[in-house]
Amino acid sequence: MLLSELNRGEKARIVDLSRVNDMVKRRLLDLGVMEGMEIQLKERMPFKGPFMLNHGGQCLGIRHQEAVQIEIKRL
Repeated sequence: MLLSELNRGEKARIVDLSRVNDMVKRRLLDLGVMEGMEIQLKERMPFKGPFMLNHGGQCLGIRHQEAVQIEIKRL
């Protein structure tokens, strides 16, 4: 399952970041987002806009083009 398929309010665990661009992956790792971490989708903007994620008490935005490359497992 991909992050882009998650519905608002649902929680998931990140399974695979290997398809994400290296620069974006580096930024996610700097923010503490890595494989095995639990996230929650707070908001999803319309028209393929960004996804707002809650991770460890912080809120961060991910573009739609990155969300379709992040594999997750719904909790």
